[in-house]
Amino acid sequence: MNFPVEEFRKIETPFYYYDKKVFDNTLQAIQASLSEHPNYHLHYAIKANANVDVLKEIQKAGFGVDAVSGGEIQQALDAGFDANKIVYAGVGKADWEINLGLDAGIFCFNVESEPELQIINELAGAKGKVAKVCFRINPNVGAHTHANITTGLAENKFGIAMEDMELAIREAQELSNIEFIGLHFHIGSQILEMGDFEALCARINELQDRLEQEGIVVKNINVGGGLGIAYDDPDGKPIPDFEAYFDTYARNLRLREGQHVHFELGRAIVGQMGSLITKVLYVKKCHVKQFCIVDAGMSDLIRPALYDAHHEIQNITSEASERETYDVVGPICESSDVFGKDENLPSCDRGDLIAIRSAGAYGEIMACQYNCRKLPKGYLF
Repeated sequence: MNFPVEEFRKIETPFYYYDKKVFDNTLQAIQASLSEHPNYHLHYAIKANANVDVLKEIQKAGFGVDAVSGGEIQQALDAGFDANKIVYAGVGKADWEINLGLDAGIFCFNVESEPELQIINELAGAKGKVAKVCFRINPNVGAHTHANITTGLAENKFGIAMEDMELAIREAQELSNIEFIGLHFHIGSQILEMGDFEALCARINELQDRLEQEGIVVKNINVGGGLGIAYDDPDGKPIPDFEAYFDTYARNLRLREGQHVHFELGRAIVGQMGSLITKVLYVKKCHVKQFCIVDAGMSDLIRPALYDAHHEIQNITSEASERETYDVVGPICESSDVFGKDENLPSCDRGDLIAIRSAGAYGEIMACQYNCRKLPKGYLF
């Protein structure tokens, strides 16, 4: 990636840079892959990045939104998304959030428990509306990813147990203000092995066979998202293999006539276009370590501290031919405020600009004001 360094020098650090060329190429790659499957529908997982400029580009590409809060529903509506393309999941939907979805006329609620179903029916009845729902089923399918972002195991808080699926559907069919329209699944995030998605397909096929025996018809299958990105090679692999991803479902998911498949990709859409741009404050040499201290901290990008995640780190302004080893750290008063250890970089000096790559997803959106720091801004150009 060629960074517009002179433009960067005009912006207060730290900030998020979203490369529009990479973003456009990513959106076009998704559109090309989806064009082969007219019954496939994409809902962008807005939790990955809710920057207004980013959302407007996704909306113009024709995609919908996967929301997990009332705030995300409102952000999507404000960005111009069609309410009929918004799906809403989450284990703890508050009444006001459900009412917002009902008033907006969203496509469906992905229901995660029997008590939630009852509340949605009650609130919809008070408005004289019928709420469309999919049941989120916990498929007890593992994913090769970090434990904190695995969501499809029986021990996780998400979804309805497979053993209770038929009972939940029968209950929904008896409620006057509920329309059951499908099943929803999501096994985790940052998944790079297609075998995990194949396992999900096998489980969905099994569950569909069960439902057919009970005479239950499913109109929509929502397989969630989860496709990961190459954090260790953002320039070599700037765009995930969407063709292989969608083809995995095309080959392994046994659809019934007229069924539609819904996807909830987030990180795969926005992850690689983004970089956190930060400035070197000090180079501190100790007896056993050399620290490159930058003005961004874990308050700006929490993934390394939260998940022990590693992002490619580049000094994008140094002209030094020599390389040195640094721990790249921030100013936050926490020992976990570390972006990378033993990073081999061109010699760093005060004022150098550092790019922390693959930060378009779960970067700006998860930023906080710990230590009373200002929130970083995000720029798309």
